[in-house]
Amino acid sequence: MQIKTFNSIPLSVLDLAPINVGSNATQSFKNSVELAQHVESWGFNRYWLAEHHNMPGIGSSATSVLIGHIAGATKKIRVGSGGIMLPNHAPLVIAEQFGTLESMYPGRIDLGLGRAPGSDQATAYALRRTLQSTGDDFPEQLAELQAYFEPNRVARVRAFPGEGLDIPIWLLGSSGFSAQLAAQEGLPFSFASHFAPAYVLQALQLYHQNFKPSKFLQIPYAMLGINVIAAETDEKAHWLATSQQQQFLSLTRGMPTQLQPPIDNINEVWSAQERASVEQTLDPRSTIVGSPETVKRKLESFIQETKTNELIINSQIFDQQARLRSYEIIAEMMD
Repeated sequence: MQIKTFNSIPLSVLDLAPINVGSNATQSFKNSVELAQHVESWGFNRYWLAEHHNMPGIGSSATSVLIGHIAGATKKIRVGSGGIMLPNHAPLVIAEQFGTLESMYPGRIDLGLGRAPGSDQATAYALRRTLQSTGDDFPEQLAELQAYFEPNRVARVRAFPGEGLDIPIWLLGSSGFSAQLAAQEGLPFSFASHFAPAYVLQALQLYHQNFKPSKFLQIPYAMLGINVIAAETDEKAHWLATSQQQQFLSLTRGMPTQLQPPIDNINEVWSAQERASVEQTLDPRSTIVGSPETVKRKLESFIQETKTNELIINSQIFDQQARLRSYEIIAEMMD
């Protein structure tokens, strides 16, 4: 498959498997399969799914299972995690799961890792049964996981399948910690600029300045998350974007909900303080909403400012056809 590019960089997809109000996970997964097949036909590079828990509007909690489902429904696009929250899991389990995925779909699986819980503290405890792993031991967990993939390993505990498989490991982050660790380990890095826009340039600087070549990667490679909601007009795109705004508003209130349909006047449902909080997260530089002309101009500006190697695009859109169309508009801009 020829990977099409925008301004000479590949474009990829981040899917949170949104569950719409009035719908269910079954329909969410059908929508994800349709989207994955759609973007594969348009030449997108990879399709990643994110681990979140205790979120009624996000269906990708069993991330490895859903990765297998998407990979089985597509042919060539890379499929992976954006990401697996490693503190929630025993590294051996992740090695076995991704060893299984890579064995099923050789050369197509990515393993993106994060050190956040992907949930609240109570949910983290329910997942782990202990909070001894707070993310501070993430470098040790990473080293243990990497060791399971080494060929011909001499150890009492080994990963089958997993051992000897070449599965690209990415580090994900929304601060400088993972940027520095990715640089130190010579790994590709993906930054969550779609919800932590204020730190993107600082994280990229840390990554590039501290990068050490490794057997995995000789030169730095960074991929940035970005929200894009594209439609035929700016007005329609901003209307569609109110679903994502409502989603972040519910998180701000500590009451996550299923993805809500668009509304005509978002100002009727939030206070001035809530609006400021949501807009700080959904910064217009990394949450791009508009017509094809607007989206193209802002994407070009973002790429020029960050010098990123790749973009991974999240589009939280309530209507499935509008979601497909948004990615289609982006695809039509590709070389």
